[in-house]
Amino acid sequence: MHKNLNPFIPASLYLHLLKPIVKAFRFMSMSSAAKIISHFLAVLVLFSISLAAHAQGQTNLELANQYFATGEYDKAAVYYEKHYDRDPFTTYPPYLKCLMQLKDYKEAEKLVKKQMKRQPTELTLYIDLGKVYADNNEPEKAKQQYDKAIKSLTPDAGSAIRLGYAFTEAGMIDRAIETYTAARKLNQQYPFSFEMAEVQARKGNPQGMIDEYLDVLTFNEQFYPNVQAILQNKIINDQTGTISDLLRASLLRRVQKPGSPFVYSDMIYWLLIQEKDFESALVQAKAIEKRLDEGGTRLLSLGRLCVANERYETAEKCFRAIIEKGESNPNYLAARMEMLNASNKKITSVGTPLMPELRQLDKEYKATINELGKNSMTASLIFSFAHLKAFFLNEVDSAITLLEELVEMPGLTQQFKAECKLELGDIYIFKGEVWEAALLYGQVDKDFKHEAIGREAKFRNARLSYYMGEFEWAAAQLKVLKAATSQLIANDALSLSLLIIDNTGLDTITDAMMMYSHADLLAFRNQFKPALDTLDKLVAAFPGHSLTDEVWFLKAKIFIRLNQYDTAVHFLMQVVEHYQNDILADDALYTLGDLYETKIKNKEKAMQAFEMLLMRYPGSLFAADARRRFRTLRGDIN
Repeated sequence: MHKNLNPFIPASLYLHLLKPIVKAFRFMSMSSAAKIISHFLAVLVLFSISLAAHAQGQTNLELANQYFATGEYDKAAVYYEKHYDRDPFTTYPPYLKCLMQLKDYKEAEKLVKKQMKRQPTELTLYIDLGKVYADNNEPEKAKQQYDKAIKSLTPDAGSAIRLGYAFTEAGMIDRAIETYTAARKLNQQYPFSFEMAEVQARKGNPQGMIDEYLDVLTFNEQFYPNVQAILQNKIINDQTGTISDLLRASLLRRVQKPGSPFVYSDMIYWLLIQEKDFESALVQAKAIEKRLDEGGTRLLSLGRLCVANERYETAEKCFRAIIEKGESNPNYLAARMEMLNASNKKITSVGTPLMPELRQLDKEYKATINELGKNSMTASLIFSFAHLKAFFLNEVDSAITLLEELVEMPGLTQQFKAECKLELGDIYIFKGEVWEAALLYGQVDKDFKHEAIGREAKFRNARLSYYMGEFEWAAAQLKVLKAATSQLIANDALSLSLLIIDNTGLDTITDAMMMYSHADLLAFRNQFKPALDTLDKLVAAFPGHSLTDEVWFLKAKIFIRLNQYDTAVHFLMQVVEHYQNDILADDALYTLGDLYETKIKNKEKAMQAFEMLLMRYPGSLFAADARRRFRTLRGDIN
């Protein structure tokens, strides 16, 4: 074999390449063949040298990275030096770090200067050189390099941002501020406010940070969504409330100045919503409405937000302000319906609503429906009116009539009509006509077999079988639903399935289970006293039964609906303390956390309940939501 051929390349490869040439020799003279072979061998020599050099380069880089990763900087530096000329841009950062770790400042200085020749416009290299001098106890030289970096700035925004970021990462915050200040003078097209704001935050100057974010809105209001998102994050993560207070004061100062941009007024409104100060937000919304003549759109949105946050009285004020604008207002119809929705939730969210309030609400529904008419626009209003009549006014037949009219009404989607049928089914259960309910559930299940509402219908049918004491049939239907796509339906199906299986099993005597399912049905019908009496009889007749924890949990849910929160807490704690290893323990803890957070308003107790759930039952279906709510209560970023 030729002496210059690479010994690491198999001879078979050379032979494979020569084969077609050898075949051609039959048609050539000896001199021509000799020339071809000579040229071919020369090409192979060059090819093999190139391969060897490439392999050697890869080997150097791999060895360097390996030693770098294990902290053997002296060995890594040797191989980075060998590889540097081949790939200076990739090799430079780890190579410089090695030299700095080894305190080989002379070589480090040479390396940075060499890199400067390759990248003469990269200003961050001045910082690298300055750090070499600073670490070598040459502060004046270091200062000269930092000054030179800033003086070398051009109008290029990208270069300035990289330099400012490099100063920030090096802990030289004031130098970063100098950089962005100088860059602003050179580039009038970009304000560098976002970068300056973050530097001020790193410096521990929240007022400076806020001023920068507000200034950028004067420069260009299109940055408003970006500023909102950033400040929302800051406010959530600020457990002291300092940022929120400073932002509010800063905005108030700015809006009082003549010619102040409207964006600051709008931002005050946004901030009040973040703070859930809905009353003040309403005042601000009215002022903006007067200024911009938005037709009540902002008030309508705020009212809906208040309803979602259970601030019903403020919501009613929002909707009333729109209604007072008159029927010609484009949001009049929506406001009338939302007003009733807010009033409905305010009255019925209490466990035992007062009958005079319910009667007044009934009158308002009738008057509104008579005024607006029964049509596709008011269908949702009629639906909620039917629910009120059935479950709170005990006017079941009137509710059925209203829903049947909706099912036959033209212009409504099949999905909405299916929801009406499900509501009708629930009302028939409330009335005691279970076969009618089963028929309606079955229709929806058949028509929407592969959709969420169809699975909901199947679940309600299974729940109806459970109410009727047909436990085996209910369990069979629930088995299918446990694998449902909808997590909510799957969870409900799993809970009911486990209740049936755990409390029937091989025991053919289901008297206790029959009593329990009947009490559950009574609770569904809002017949709370008979439900509680039935549960008490169950415990007395079957002391120590496996249903005891279920009894306590159902009692807790009933007392929550009755607004008797202390009693509800007592029964939930019974489950938590005495049935730690049973299936309801995590349910009880989650319900307890929710009760403390949303009803009792005890943040610390809510956090304790959610944290206990996460520690004891990390695999619980409630774990993900409990973790989210715990972090929110603690003040973490969402």
